[in-house]
Amino acid sequence: MSKVILQKFRYSRLVPFLFITLLLVVLPVFMPKNVQGIMTKFLIYAVFAISYDLIFGYTGLVSLGHAAFFGAGGYAVAVLSLHYGTNSFWLGGILAIIVSTLLAVVLGFISLRVTGTYFLLLTFALAQLLYSVAWNIPWFNSEGMQGIARINFPSLGIPGEIWSDATLYYFVLVIAVICYYILRRITKSPFGHALVGIREGEARMTALGYNTWLYKYMGYIIAAPFAGMAGALFAYYSRFISPAQFGLGTSFYPMVMAIIGGTGTLFGPVIGAGVVVFVEYFASLITPERWPLILGIIFVLSIMYLRSGLGVSIYKLWQKVSNSNGNSKS
Repeated sequence: MSKVILQKFRYSRLVPFLFITLLLVVLPVFMPKNVQGIMTKFLIYAVFAISYDLIFGYTGLVSLGHAAFFGAGGYAVAVLSLHYGTNSFWLGGILAIIVSTLLAVVLGFISLRVTGTYFLLLTFALAQLLYSVAWNIPWFNSEGMQGIARINFPSLGIPGEIWSDATLYYFVLVIAVICYYILRRITKSPFGHALVGIREGEARMTALGYNTWLYKYMGYIIAAPFAGMAGALFAYYSRFISPAQFGLGTSFYPMVMAIIGGTGTLFGPVIGAGVVVFVEYFASLITPERWPLILGIIFVLSIMYLRSGLGVSIYKLWQKVSNSNGNSKS
């Protein structure tokens, strides 16, 4: 009898995964195109948010320049489309990863020479520098525009491939799952544990013989290609990329998503991305001019009453429910 109860208890833990599968895989088929588009946007920002969580939630680095890698990935795809007439994902995606990684090598080497508030301000300044470059150099803009438009759906080189909003959604879903899985493996590795140790006590880790600067530098670099991939997917999704993707507002988004959902968890920023994207969508239908105010209220409430994050709170609540059901059945 106890084995049956234990089995039921274990199955109850699968409910969240079945719910997520239903929500992300099955339901979008039956949704209208505009909702499919919002789901696609959510997945893109989820990848962006978990990439930021690696340096913010796990390493403890507060950056205001993460948009540099997002914008670099988007512009890598857009420049290929504008100047070379190709929308191949194998070229655009790989170029987005390479460009964002090389950019992180340079920017990380500069910004990690300082700490605390100075690091935050320096990352912001470097991202704004890239914003200025994209704004002022004509090569990074379509003729008569500030930005690059008419970016087509990605091509996989498969004969007879047909793209639609639904196809793009499932394509982005596959990429998002891969990114989440890789980052999950990284954070669960000894390297990931070392990053958490640096966040909790850098002096102690230094005393144990760790080169904490190198670990932070590597964490900063590893996060970049995931943000770059998110930027590339955003370019395919929006069909347009602009210097604003390098701006402060874009850097602010993953920070807010990570804090609302719960930093240092990966699944928390995914939930935070869902909250921000879907609340923005519904706010745009009712009162679009007050969306910044609504986001500010959500941010303040999450800090005041859900300091561990909405995702962590939901996870703890589900654990309590599962444990109470298991205890009551025994």
